[in-house]
Amino acid sequence: MVDQNDFRGQRIARAEFARRGVDISRADLYVMHGVMYMRGEVKPMPKSNIADMNAEMGIISKILRQRPEIRDIVLEVKTQNAEIIETEAAA
Repeated sequence: MVDQNDFRGQRIARAEFARRGVDISRADLYVMHGVMYMRGEVKPMPKSNIADMNAEMGIISKILRQRPEIRDIVLEVKTQNAEIIETEAAA
């Protein structure tokens, strides 16, 4: 059975990426036991004014960590500049 906090955390995360203008259609995002995992490719949405994707991902991570449904974040994503952003969950 799906944990309701994980389900809510995933919806919150997807909404935050959309609100900030980040296209995650080519990325896999899921929340398991309060840890958000994201793998794949992210890019700015058309007509968004994101200059630095690494900085934007850092801001979104900081916002999501403040939510009670998401206690940690693991990112393994490639940006439009072919940079790979990797963060590990805190032990």
